[in-house]
Amino acid sequence: MHRRNFLKISLGAFSAAALGAPQERWNVLFFLTDDLGWHDTAPFGNSFIDTPNLTRLAAEGARFPNAYAACPVCSPSRAAILTGKYPARLHLTDWIPGRRPGPNWKLRTPAFEQALPLDETTLAEALKPSGYRSGAIGKWHLGGEGHLPTDQGFDVNIGGTKAGQPPRYFGPIDLPGLRLEPGEFLTPRLTEEGTRFIGDSGSHPYFLYEAQFTVHMPLQAPADLVAKYKARDTWDVDPTYCAMVETADASVGGLLRTLEQNGGAGRTIVIFTSDNGGVRYQGRRAAPVTNNYPLRAGKGHLYEGGIRVPLIVRWPGLTKPGSAIEEPVIGVDYFPTLCAAMGAHTGAVDGVDIRPALRGSRLAERPLFWHYPHYSDQGGAPGGAVRLGAWKLIEFYEDGRRELFNLEEDIGERRNLVDREPARAKRLLSLLADWRRSVNASMPEPNPMYDPAKGDEGLTGYESPTEPV
Repeated sequence: MHRRNFLKISLGAFSAAALGAPQERWNVLFFLTDDLGWHDTAPFGNSFIDTPNLTRLAAEGARFPNAYAACPVCSPSRAAILTGKYPARLHLTDWIPGRRPGPNWKLRTPAFEQALPLDETTLAEALKPSGYRSGAIGKWHLGGEGHLPTDQGFDVNIGGTKAGQPPRYFGPIDLPGLRLEPGEFLTPRLTEEGTRFIGDSGSHPYFLYEAQFTVHMPLQAPADLVAKYKARDTWDVDPTYCAMVETADASVGGLLRTLEQNGGAGRTIVIFTSDNGGVRYQGRRAAPVTNNYPLRAGKGHLYEGGIRVPLIVRWPGLTKPGSAIEEPVIGVDYFPTLCAAMGAHTGAVDGVDIRPALRGSRLAERPLFWHYPHYSDQGGAPGGAVRLGAWKLIEFYEDGRRELFNLEEDIGERRNLVDREPARAKRLLSLLADWRRSVNASMPEPNPMYDPAKGDEGLTGYESPTEPV
């Protein structure tokens, strides 16, 4: 065992003993999709992708229309979920290993952690002293050998590696604890592994981190599902992507049936969300993947399309069935919420306990922050953002440009109000700058080799919101 892991577990046990026995023995099913857009399921307004299991989950739980990922790309967002800390504080601010620097980018982007540091306490480690069994099924993408789920408090790792996507979705595939035969489809197999973990947990309370690879690239799905969506009007959303969303919904349905069959539904918290917004354009691919309308842009951008995500919570006895909770929440909130419910020690975190919102009360107004000092594969440029109430400010690090939006009146971020609201913009900019200093955020620096005549090679640009046709 790593010495730092031993210290974390020992300190966690001491803290749990000091707090006394946990008040609740909830099981936790945390279902995380990859690159799923805010608009891509029926509970959030999609009319052409079949997601009956998520429709049912939303009817039995609560939707959060103003839920956010802590970063517009995957690794930092996942680190925030598991630790309750902003990516800027963790110095893990881009997908691992990150994009190769462009010789003519305007900015030199900062180095960042290539794995979730072992001295950070994950949710699995925080719950372990209370007797929890934890399983990581599917995508990890927070480090390789020595930094895998089993090095971070999880008892089981099925499929998790340093990689951000599977080599393919159809076997043959070899992943940790998982071998797919030729032609076998990955998504239902990971569902089976989640079901097995629940069954093997017996009387132990458990934390199942079901992190499906879908709907991340490569776009692959069973042929019959793809054919079904090719026969439909799906705007400019890729039919294979639609099919992949349906397979994610089927995975949710399989796990919910498991909870019903073993009698665990009434004592299991179910959380469904995505690690960032949907991919509009990816790298050199000319065709769009999904359409995040009415949100602007997509994954890799600090506009709403890149950071606003679907969130459904079913918490028996706490959430009102079929409700919509408008409170803004963010990825760093899951850790303190679940730890507080289970009586587990959290230490210093950036998130808050959102159970009052689940009960129907208001949360204290607070700013939400983002820091993405990198160039994304989807055309995003280095920047930071802050939301306070209805107002959101984005600061672009290349030239200091600022954009201010009232999200209640302009969810598509079409009208920049920075000149009309200078005092508000100044206040939000000050909040953002103070926060960056407080977390010791790493900033990009000017690239002395930048030549404006050559242009910013390698960036894919940005497309305005596209309405359905």
